Amino acid sequence: QVQLVESGGGLVQPGGSLRLSCAASLSVISINSMGWYRQAPGKQRGLVATITRGGSTSYADSVKGRFTISRDNAKNTVYLQMLSLKPEDTAVYYCIARVGGGNDYWGQGTQVTVSS
Repeated sequence: QVQLVESGGGLVQPGGSLRLSCAASLSVISINSMGWYRQAPGKQRGLVATITRGGSTSYADSVKGRFTISRDNAKNTVYLQMLSLKPEDTAVYYCIARVGGGNDYWGQGTQVTVSS
């Protein structure tokens, strides 16, 4: 079992930045991949970014060039650096850990609100 604790959400003005953190209860290099999803009110949860055990990253088209996913193996933490935030980035952001065998673990979510 993997426990994930997210932090770093909040209220930011358009054009601003935030960095989300996801601390895992075990070594992130032992996890097949980790990522961030988001869910806005009335919408389905959608993938934002992923990072594999090997360090490969992928992003949703809507965040390419603005968001960066990274990890700190020593801290067992994955980050999502978000720049040039837009109102449409407003959502609850969830961290996910895919450990293999169809087992996925989710964090509790952190609210990001982009508004003036």
